[in-house]
Amino acid sequence: IASGEFSTEKAVKSGSAYIVVVSEEASEKTKKMFRNMCSFYQVPMYLYASKEALGNAIGKQLRASLAVLDEGFAKSLEEKLKLAEKTE
Repeated sequence: IASGEFSTEKAVKSGSAYIVVVSEEASEKTKKMFRNMCSFYQVPMYLYASKEALGNAIGKQLRASLAVLDEGFAKSLEEKLKLAEKTE
C-alpha cells in the first residue's frame, strides 16, 4: 500500500499501482486530480469512506488516498468495492 497524496500519485505514475482508493471526504480538487490521472494511466479508481475509515483500514490515521501495489490484493479489493457500490 502507498498512502497519502504524494505516495499515491508516485505509485500511479510509476506504474506500480493496481487500484487507487480516494476518500469520499477528499477535496473536489483531489478527487478530480486522481480521476484524471487514473484515467490517463488506466488505473481503476474508487471513492470510498471517510478519511478516518480509510486510514484505519491500513493502520494509519486520516488518509485521503491510497494505492494498492499488489495485483492480487487489488483484484480482491476491487471486487469488494464493486459489491459495495451495488448495495448503496
